[in-house]
Amino acid sequence: MDPRPLPRPSALTAPYWEACQRGELAVQRCRDCGRRVHLPEPACPHCGGADLPYEAVSGHGRVHTFSVVHRAFLPGFQVPYVIAWIDLQEGVRAFGGIVGDLAPEDVRIGMPVRVRFDDLPGFGRIPNWRPA
Repeated sequence: MDPRPLPRPSALTAPYWEACQRGELAVQRCRDCGRRVHLPEPACPHCGGADLPYEAVSGHGRVHTFSVVHRAFLPGFQVPYVIAWIDLQEGVRAFGGIVGDLAPEDVRIGMPVRVRFDDLPGFGRIPNWRPA
């Protein structure tokens, strides 16, 4: 199997990936309006503020929606796999794979999940989600 494509951190996303390497899930929080922002943005989509430091969050959430992928469009993904949007306790949504000893047909909207950091060869730790 060909290797999976690796994330390409930028100046904007580097703090996110650095937190992942420490085993922390971090999202931006606008200093002007206090709202959390994810995926990373250069300006707050709520108020336009430009001061968006990253803060660690709990890593607890619930499945908002998901898809079971049966055909890989990139190398390095073994099908079937589940990708999902997760509603974090802190009021922001995160994205990632649902992993663990769970069949894809057992994933449910509203299911409680917790972040898990897995090693991606050639890159480091990436966040995934497992049942809580």
